[in-house]
Amino acid sequence: MAGIISVSRTDLAQRRQKLRRHRQMRIIQAIWRTFTITGLAGGLLWVVVQPVWMLKAPKQIVMKSGNKLLTDETAQSLLVLSYPQSLWRIEPSAIANSLKKQPTIAQAIVRRRMFPPGLNIEIQERVPVAVTQTASNKKVTIGLLDATGVWMPLEKYTSLNPTRKLPNLRVIGLPKQYCLYWTQLHQAVSQSPVKVMEIDCRNPTNLILKTELGDVHLGVPGPQLSEQIKVLAQMRPLAAKFNSSQIEYIDLKNPEFPLVQMNQENQKLTPKIPKNI
Repeated sequence: MAGIISVSRTDLAQRRQKLRRHRQMRIIQAIWRTFTITGLAGGLLWVVVQPVWMLKAPKQIVMKSGNKLLTDETAQSLLVLSYPQSLWRIEPSAIANSLKKQPTIAQAIVRRRMFPPGLNIEIQERVPVAVTQTASNKKVTIGLLDATGVWMPLEKYTSLNPTRKLPNLRVIGLPKQYCLYWTQLHQAVSQSPVKVMEIDCRNPTNLILKTELGDVHLGVPGPQLSEQIKVLAQMRPLAAKFNSSQIEYIDLKNPEFPLVQMNQENQKLTPKIPKNI
């Protein structure tokens, strides 16, 4: 019986010793992990604060423009940056947001570049498609409109693009009156074989186009705009039969029944639309 008790005590002592060794190993491993993580973090911090990771000059910024309306120098002048500056303290999202506030920039993406250290910036510029003219309180405001209906101050655009030619299309009236259907209208007008020089939006109940055939009344802008412009294209042969000064206006409010109001004869003419067009 004494032998059994002696063996059990020895076994327990060995187990306690093993447990102590395991605990010691775990403590040593935890200490090594702490030292390793601290060393890696310190090394990374050391690398980060090195002078090589500094933005020292505009030449470290690579600008990529989707339209090439702005020069690299002009685009860089829009950046709110100071030199030198740690690359890690720069917030790409903040720079992108500041660029998108510019009326001439539609989108901006900013990324840090590790090798060589610097910034990659991609911008999508707004391309004006029409010159706008609005009047309020006897004051005339001139601006520009892009294909999506975003308005830009003329002075701001020309200051950034002094050599760029302005669009030939003119829009008269308040932007809010035609923004809802502007994209559809501009796409239809730009693709039409009938030249459109001016879009008059001052009367919200009657959109008027000044074309090579004369004034065209479209009525209230709506989803039928594309069909109205198609019918106008089919009426192009009128240019060979009548002088534009003879036509007071073309009424396309109902594209299924187009009418031509003549000046001299003071009568309405219902043109025949060619079936093969």
